[in-house]
Amino acid sequence: MLNFKRSFQKLSDFCSSENYSGWDPYDGLNSWIIQKTPLGKSNFFRLAWIQLFKRNPINFRNFFGIKKEYNPKGLGLFLTGYCNLYNTEPKEEYLQKINFLSSKILDLKSNGYSGACWGYNFDWQARAFYQPKYTPTVVATSFIVESLLKAYEITKRDDLLKTAISSSQFVLKDLKRTYDTENDFTFSYSPLDSTQVYNAGLLGAKLLSMVYEYTKEDNLLQASRKVVSYVCKRQSKDGSWSYGTLSFHQWIDNFHTGYNLECIHKYQELSGDKSFQEYIDKGLDYYLNTFFTKDGISKYYNNRMFPIDIHAPAQLVVTLSKMNKLRENRELVDRVINWTIANMQSSKGYFYYQKKKIVTSKIPYIRWAQAWMFYAYSYYFLEFENE
Repeated sequence: MLNFKRSFQKLSDFCSSENYSGWDPYDGLNSWIIQKTPLGKSNFFRLAWIQLFKRNPINFRNFFGIKKEYNPKGLGLFLTGYCNLYNTEPKEEYLQKINFLSSKILDLKSNGYSGACWGYNFDWQARAFYQPKYTPTVVATSFIVESLLKAYEITKRDDLLKTAISSSQFVLKDLKRTYDTENDFTFSYSPLDSTQVYNAGLLGAKLLSMVYEYTKEDNLLQASRKVVSYVCKRQSKDGSWSYGTLSFHQWIDNFHTGYNLECIHKYQELSGDKSFQEYIDKGLDYYLNTFFTKDGISKYYNNRMFPIDIHAPAQLVVTLSKMNKLRENRELVDRVINWTIANMQSSKGYFYYQKKKIVTSKIPYIRWAQAWMFYAYSYYFLEFENE
């Protein structure tokens, strides 16, 4: 535990010194090359440009004019972390952080939609779609809503609760739906696409379930159940899920599996509907026995070791904590965290992005790496702080 606390303090000091802003693996399109030249009009060039920055272990962002910025989802992860830590010392300092982060999140809300919503601070070109900066996504919005509800419970600020509740209208009215023959459906990733990404749909269901806890509007749980049913029916016999339905979304990875389990469990917890427990049990067994080695290494994919991505060990802690399985799997979690500290934390406190077979990307990404490890540590200490 002492080793973990030292690691966390170094991470916390680094994030505070950066004022919770920084670079992101996907922020390449913030470059002047894209923003001020005709190259930015090409889908192919935008995708290639993002991948160049994402995959390159050398950070050329300063040279190409990519500035450190606030990422709304990253702020949400930090906010949840501070809420989890609030009852420990220094309590007053944590309260100041909670108010600062929650207010900054409200400032970065995307406008023009049916309810509160958030996107990323960069244009984003994927194989399936293109999204301009701050296009809201169900993924970012779900994490942020959870953080605002936690902050409301501490601060009792009505603006946080009202904003979080309104986000249910973004999910219900602005996201597209894909139905199956049994009238179950999933939500799109954003208002601009029609993809069926399983974790994205489930994060929408989780958001609706969390808002239901405050409003008791039955339609929120009804929609949540349909999404959970849609995704569970597409679970493989071994307990796994592919990322989505498109031909190039057929990989099976670590942390999105963790998302899926967390969200289905949250729906059951808040609704009292236990009819999906067999899918959770099978999925959790697959998750724990597939993605983590005896040495504590977190595999990215089900069928190969590399790249080792910092997001995976962080999500393990969060998934098990939210499913009330952290204590019974503590030996595995401690093994994973110890390996991650030893192999993926800089002497300056920040965590590396990815380790590959030959090279390691040591760029200190604020959302993908630092916010996630801060978030994960907060759940670990929430469980074990008094030991």
